Amino acid sequence: MSRRAAVALAFALGLAAGGVAAWGAAPRGSRPAPAPATPAAADRTAQISASRRTAIVSAAQRVSPAVVSVSVIQTRVVRTDPFGGIFRDEFFDRFYPPMEYREQVPGIGSGVIVDRRGHVLTNEHVVRNAQEITVTLGDGRQLPATLLGASAVYDLAVLRVEGDDLPVAPLGDSDGLVVGEWAIAIGNPFGYLLNDPQPTVTAGVVSATRRDVKSEATEGGVYKNMIQTDAAINPGNSGGPLVNGDGEVIGINTFIFTRGGGSLGIGFAIPINLARRLLDEIVTYGRVRAAWPGMQVQEVTPYLARRLGFREAGGLVVTRVEEGGPAARAGVRAGDRVRAVNGTAVRNLDDAQRGIYGAAVGDRVTLELERGGRTLTLTLTLVEAPGGGR
Repeated sequence: MSRRAAVALAFALGLAAGGVAAWGAAPRGSRPAPAPATPAAADRTAQISASRRTAIVSAAQRVSPAVVSVSVIQTRVVRTDPFGGIFRDEFFDRFYPPMEYREQVPGIGSGVIVDRRGHVLTNEHVVRNAQEITVTLGDGRQLPATLLGASAVYDLAVLRVEGDDLPVAPLGDSDGLVVGEWAIAIGNPFGYLLNDPQPTVTAGVVSATRRDVKSEATEGGVYKNMIQTDAAINPGNSGGPLVNGDGEVIGINTFIFTRGGGSLGIGFAIPINLARRLLDEIVTYGRVRAAWPGMQVQEVTPYLARRLGFREAGGLVVTRVEEGGPAARAGVRAGDRVRAVNGTAVRNLDDAQRGIYGAAVGDRVTLELERGGRTLTLTLTLVEAPGGGR
């Protein structure tokens, strides 16, 4: 620092100190009174306060009390090589196989209380292989939770807790979502690193609806008709609610696309309408019953179209009808060509699966078929698949 700058700085500090000393030494009666707030200033403060109470703030305040942290103790199988891989070959493995042992490890996710009975929605992968489950509310209460049932196919689980005055999050209608509307993710990212039971709130928009995600990108899970959002979803957010601007739960945050474990703004949530149906199934039956149409179909490839005498490829053809099943009772025959499911045209198996994804036992499915040059419309009623739930 130059000498001139140092002198200037010292002079400025001296003025500041002198000002403080002079103020302290001023007679009490000579101290100026603070100016009263003018009406304009008061109005401006009120406007600022009102502008801060956005839809996001209101929605977060409405739902956050019902958001819980889900802590689990999971049992995992660990394989170890006593020789560190030095002698690994087929002959050596036969006589000295890797050792396996089970260990208990902690895990954490999020959840949301959805009714007065204490039912909590979360992801199946959060509580998978859990030996002990505890939920922590935003007010600090820790409650033991019971796993009522779960579906690995839909990656949804239902817990139950008991407590007084449990907060409940209102549920919305995911079928009416509009791309671009507010989407607010609430949960407990990074779990134990944040020593605070209060959930974290992030905001974005509904980026897309009815998204299908390839199973190889999601460790074998079947994810269809998902809600996509750019609201930040991080590890520990799984199972927490996705909320609209009205403070209603529209989805259950499930997974993200990421390179390094953090949010890239591409997250996905299970639609709440599907989650609500699965909740009812699990509470009533202890599992999600698999709905079964009683028939098998195959995509019509160019080769198959030539073999079957179809004019063009595309769509599906019925290859098998189970005797006595729903399709047989509705009049479906092997060789029928499926043109639409529930009024939506089908070009491939993905379209057909999307048309009945989430359908429940007892639901009616309308098929538009082509048979011998004629168009038929048949309706079948789904029954529980042989072999139970999923």
